[in-house]
Amino acid sequence: MPTAAVKKNRPKYLSLRAILFEIRLPLPGWVSILHRVSGALLFASLVWLLFMLDRSLASEQDFAFVRHYLGLAPVKLALLVLIWAYCHHLCAGIRFLLLELQKGWEKEAARLSSIVVFVASLALTALFGAKLW
Repeated sequence: MPTAAVKKNRPKYLSLRAILFEIRLPLPGWVSILHRVSGALLFASLVWLLFMLDRSLASEQDFAFVRHYLGLAPVKLALLVLIWAYCHHLCAGIRFLLLELQKGWEKEAARLSSIVVFVASLALTALFGAKLW
C-alpha cells in the first residue's frame, strides 16, 4: 500500500481575521472574550490610575494638575473605556458565578443572560459616563 496516496488532514490555524470576520461566535462567546479583555484592560490601567492617585495626594499643585488633566477630552474618553471595562467585567463576572452554580446552562438561558450582560454594562456605562462628562 503506497503511503503517498493517503492524505492526512492538517489542523487549520486560525488568524485574527478569521476569528473576527469569518467565524460566527455565539453571543455567550463574545461575553466571555470581552470579560477577558476588560479584565486585562483593568489590570493594565492600574498603574496609570495609581499614579494619578499618588500625584493628587502629593500636594495642592499636583491635585490641581491632575484635576486639569482629567478634564482633557482624550483622558475622559480613556476613563469612559475603563468605566465600560469595569461595568462589563462586573456584570459578566456575576453571570459566570451563576454559571458556576449551574444556573442558566441551557442554550436559551445562556443567550438571555448574555444579552442582559451587554445591556446592563452599556446602561451602567452610560449612567456613569454621563456623570464623567
